[in-house]
Amino acid sequence: MHPWSLVVLAALALNLLLEWWLNARQMRAVLGHRDAVPEAFAGRIPLEAHQKAADYTVAKLRFANVEAVWSALLLLAWTFGGGLELLQGLIGRTGLGPLAGGVCFLLGFSIINGVLELPFSIWYTFRLEERFGFNRTTPKVFISDLVKQLFLGIALGAPLAAVILWLMASAGENWWLWAWLVWMGFSVLMMWAWPNWIAPLFNKFQPLEDETLKGRIERLLERCGFTSDGIFVMDGSLRSTHGNAYFAGLGRHKRIVFFDTLLEELEPDHIEAVLAHELGHFHHRHILKQMVFLALISLAGLWLLSWLMQHPWFYQGLGVSTPSTHAALALFMLIGPVFSPLLGPLLKAVSRRFEFEADRFAARQTDSRDLIEALLRLYRENASTLTPDPLYSAFHDSHPPAPVRIRHLQALGPQSGQQTAGGGSESARAEQ
Repeated sequence: MHPWSLVVLAALALNLLLEWWLNARQMRAVLGHRDAVPEAFAGRIPLEAHQKAADYTVAKLRFANVEAVWSALLLLAWTFGGGLELLQGLIGRTGLGPLAGGVCFLLGFSIINGVLELPFSIWYTFRLEERFGFNRTTPKVFISDLVKQLFLGIALGAPLAAVILWLMASAGENWWLWAWLVWMGFSVLMMWAWPNWIAPLFNKFQPLEDETLKGRIERLLERCGFTSDGIFVMDGSLRSTHGNAYFAGLGRHKRIVFFDTLLEELEPDHIEAVLAHELGHFHHRHILKQMVFLALISLAGLWLLSWLMQHPWFYQGLGVSTPSTHAALALFMLIGPVFSPLLGPLLKAVSRRFEFEADRFAARQTDSRDLIEALLRLYRENASTLTPDPLYSAFHDSHPPAPVRIRHLQALGPQSGQQTAGGGSESARAEQ
């Protein structure tokens, strides 16, 4: 067997074993505390809700174990099993040119892979989420989403793939730099297009009608120096009972979106505190920092691909006998995740640091007790575990574990952000 084949197989096996081991640690930690609510949450989280969270967490972990095996089998089938080789041969017999054939190859690869993963999406939505009372997606909505995603994938993915493949074939040794610039431009375009054109295809967005809550939010935005295109409520209840809120858009064309399920779960004080936390991310430029970091990662990845695709062993060691730009892209998409898990703790550590900074900002703008209460309600309603394994959390959790985050907020004091009637605290003004 080719040495490169052995490297990939070893990395795949280690990746799978690491995932199973971490999931087993998480299961032990959660089940070991299932019968009693942690002291820090006693009286605030009912035992029944705590046990539901434990059972939900374990069910998702068992699902993840099976899904990880299936993903590994798919990778093996596409590479050593000859899947990519077969698809490339079929496309070659159509008589399409290199560019059109390459685009069809990548679209075919993505669609077939999506179909093979579809049973897991169906099971997760209609069995696992349904079992714990979270699912509200009907088969009609599920199929409609799939059809829309397919057409969007073709409409957006085909032109992008064509440009990238053309650059790989025509732009010389530095094609990876030009491809990176195209990818960055596409990413920025999607950030603008998502709230205005894409998200409305899947959900309805209505302006916030609660004038009292709207007034509180507008005063908070003014204190924080944040401008937006409006405050909207999304029908998240169409698919799930889970609550959420997010910002979307660029520059002055940002919009604030609340899931209707979130507004049902939280009081106005809690909603304001949650929004203040999200504003903390913008105040500290976390979104920009993440974009820059991901841009650098993608730049390094494209450079690495440009080097790998020059070597025949890259293809032959993964079951592809005829080198091509489109096969190189497919292979890189397949094996990239196999070598990336060790970056997980670093990325998650940075993300958790951002969350702490956003919490501190929220505590200066609102009463920290309101954010604590909002988090407790969300932990309860979303069945989030209160007793995660620290090592599992280091690899998987972008937010601090519940006990750690609550302690951090309690240490900030009950009213770190005393607001003046004129709008905003002195500490908030000093940071603007």
